[in-house]
Amino acid sequence: MYKKILVPTDGSEFSVRAFKTAVELAGLFQSEIVLIHVTYTPQALWGNTVPYGYVFSQEDVAKNGQMALDATMAEVSAEGVPTKTVLEIGHPVIKIIDQIKKDGIDLVVIGSHGYGPITGSVLGSVSQRVLQKSPVPVLLVK
Repeated sequence: MYKKILVPTDGSEFSVRAFKTAVELAGLFQSEIVLIHVTYTPQALWGNTVPYGYVFSQEDVAKNGQMALDATMAEVSAEGVPTKTVLEIGHPVIKIIDQIKKDGIDLVVIGSHGYGPITGSVLGSVSQRVLQKSPVPVLLVK
């Protein structure tokens, strides 16, 4: 049913819960998991111009992204489940949707974030936007 499951992670508790759920589903459906972290750079927030005072080296960005992937993998045993990790830089929603298409993903398992009604409606969240834009089913994990 679900042969490829995409799990976006930021290393948070919600991401770890989503990864744990995806590992359980992958065990049932004999699926592969693609664990992705997208580093949200200032350029992704404000366009191609670097805001005053902020300079990020590619090494720092990659190191922080790898730490998020490692932290998520360390929390849950994915033994016996093929898991591929992907590190991207840019706008999370765009990169997640691109990865769905690129890898032929069948299901996205993503952690929810408790923003509340006011902040959530003003700022939105990655999980809400992925839910709206995904061409495949999305499982939101609380």
